[in-house]
Amino acid sequence: MVFTHDTELALQAAVSLVNSGEPPDTLTSVAQLDAWYTGRSYTGRHDRDRAELDAVRALRPVLRALLTSERDRAVELVNAMLAEARALPQLVRHGSFGWHLHAVPPEAPLASRITVETAMAMVDVIRADEMSRLGVCADDGCGGLVLDLSRNRSRRYCSAACGNRNAVAAYRTRQAARP
Repeated sequence: MVFTHDTELALQAAVSLVNSGEPPDTLTSVAQLDAWYTGRSYTGRHDRDRAELDAVRALRPVLRALLTSERDRAVELVNAMLAEARALPQLVRHGSFGWHLHAVPPEAPLASRITVETAMAMVDVIRADEMSRLGVCADDGCGGLVLDLSRNRSRRYCSAACGNRNAVAAYRTRQAARP
């Protein structure tokens, strides 16, 4: 494991949220937000309304900027996010999760909790000098983010679809070059 469990979950949630904005947009309804919330193991307040959906959707460019920035810029963004939220890290344990950090109360709006949890996860990434674990998909036609938690740092594509598309294209190129 590269990072603690809660750090990995927060990074995976942030990447999936940012990637939900790639065509086709997969976060356009409250039902889709419900599925994202459940699939990403979030707990706490969840209003299940259009205002919450709009607030979460508005985070996508903010999180993209954070997750794709150079380390010094990421430090600035993390510090600003934590200060704005008046984050106060505390150890908590709930559900099936062991001890982990929360920095805003569970009744805080979902968009605030996502922002702070992502910023807290990025603290670990920055301190471990692991910014290279985050990047943009190697598929030229895709802008999705990639979170590489593999041991050998081999992940290049945001999804199996992008990886398969590039593998097929490379195969066809090799076949066309054969005499």
